[in-house]
Amino acid sequence: MPVLFCLVSWSSQYSKGVEAALGSTRKHRPATRKSTLHRLKVPDDSALELSGFVRDRYLDSDDYQAREFTRRGITGLLITGGVPRDRADWCDVVESITGLEVNERSRAAAGLVLMKTGRGTYALSYGVGQHMLDPYYRDDEFGLEFATRCLDDEGVIKIRNQIMDGRGRVDEYSVSRGERIDDFGLERFAAVVRRICGTVSGLPLTSLQSGKVRQVRVECSQAAIKLPLATSLEQFLSDLDTIEDVCARPDPLPQLRFVSRVHTLDNRSRKAVEAQKALEAQLTDPDSPRLTIGVPDSCQEGYSSAQAFRVRRGAQTIEVGELELRHLLQFVKDKPPGERLQGLGDLRVTMFSDDDFQTPAGVTTSGKEWLIADVPLGTDRLFYGNGKWFEVGAGFIETLEEELTNLFAQPQTVTLPRWTKGPQNSDGQDTHDEDWFNRKAAEQDGYLLFDKDTVRTVKFRGGGLEICDVLGPDNQLICVKKAPATTAPLNHLFAQGVVAVETLRSDTVVRGKFLTQVAAHTPDHRMLKDFGSLRVVFGILLKDGRDIAVNSLFAFAQVSLLQAVRRLRAMNAEVEVIAIRR
Repeated sequence: MPVLFCLVSWSSQYSKGVEAALGSTRKHRPATRKSTLHRLKVPDDSALELSGFVRDRYLDSDDYQAREFTRRGITGLLITGGVPRDRADWCDVVESITGLEVNERSRAAAGLVLMKTGRGTYALSYGVGQHMLDPYYRDDEFGLEFATRCLDDEGVIKIRNQIMDGRGRVDEYSVSRGERIDDFGLERFAAVVRRICGTVSGLPLTSLQSGKVRQVRVECSQAAIKLPLATSLEQFLSDLDTIEDVCARPDPLPQLRFVSRVHTLDNRSRKAVEAQKALEAQLTDPDSPRLTIGVPDSCQEGYSSAQAFRVRRGAQTIEVGELELRHLLQFVKDKPPGERLQGLGDLRVTMFSDDDFQTPAGVTTSGKEWLIADVPLGTDRLFYGNGKWFEVGAGFIETLEEELTNLFAQPQTVTLPRWTKGPQNSDGQDTHDEDWFNRKAAEQDGYLLFDKDTVRTVKFRGGGLEICDVLGPDNQLICVKKAPATTAPLNHLFAQGVVAVETLRSDTVVRGKFLTQVAAHTPDHRMLKDFGSLRVVFGILLKDGRDIAVNSLFAFAQVSLLQAVRRLRAMNAEVEVIAIRR
């Protein structure tokens, strides 16, 4: 099996590990050493010199020397060098604190070995050697592909998730000894696994062949595996062959299958770069069915009380009552491809809890934080949200559709009138707006109007919280939204329902004021005696009064809806979705 190597070493401190990887004859060396392994991919199987996988800055600098070498029939490229500092950057701080003279040198050590086998191209990194790899060529599926096919059933030690709802939240769970993945209580539907650590056994790895241990610990991120690998060349190639065999298994383990359904991508990776090019082309079309907006995490709480929005870039400003995608894209439509997404990042969006733009309802955010996109890339499907790229598999879509189908099939407990079109006002706007519809719905016996009847507390900066638009006869919190062009408003609608129930459950001041409002309308209302059972009803008007189905909701709106459902059910609140007809 032909092998090519490329080695970078910046310090003799790492020479032992590097020599071990090349099959050094040094005596008394350990049989294995914990190493980090990466898999590299070349687009369209095109030819690429090994130096092409290394970032140019490490090849072009005069501080590094590149030399070809041949050893034991192996040919490759050796790059050595570095820029040592005469004085470490922390010396001044230490001198200031202690009053003692400190003058220590600093030198970052790194090692990188690139190899090409008959089945793929790989890189071994030592120290900070992974930084020399060009991220464009890293395979972001490698680490988790290995973990999901060989981790012991009761061997999971740590798992790190990113929650796929545009908020950028990362959760980490860890235990001292291995457990079943089910025992971690993970959110499997919306959890994007970033890293998983556990034990493997029963594999023909050098570290398990001696018989001294039955299990070895491995730590797998999306693009790398950290595990003990052989220090002799022949055994190392055997270990690599074992890893390749594991990754070639057609299916992940049943208990870990959910891990491969969604994963994040490095924004500099090949897929993310290509997806961004496709996204740049879409950013000229505000009516694109693959673009929408979502509420950033920092705006989740304030959005429920927001009455107006200001979008600003330099001296250019627009002020609107409801933020829509077209308001953001008008700032970048004339920019050339490659500059539009960055242009959205330059926008500043501020919410206000009043129509006079005097009281901010939250922090100022960038326009890019509000963008959500669904980008097909060949046979792959990528989502962009909160500044990150996600790749999803068929299993994710199937699970999504199954849960939504069950939700939409539930019987309705409220009735909502038709949302007919009305005469236009002087501005050409339909007078049958959301305010008109809510008043129409509240005309029914047992229904109470709460639209714009906010509960004001210090917590909401004086702006207040709108619990619901209409209160139903059986404690139904009815929240209404029109989404005629895109489903962007639905992300806001679902967030409103969750915030309302969370606040009613946890804030005694808000709960007391809301019940006082209910009593003022109907002194014997059921909610005054039975506050425990709640039902959130999302009333949605799609374009032309279409039915609500899996294929009529934007992908991220589907995710947001199911996340809202789970959070609401955890607070003893049921969820109902009703299509409002024309």
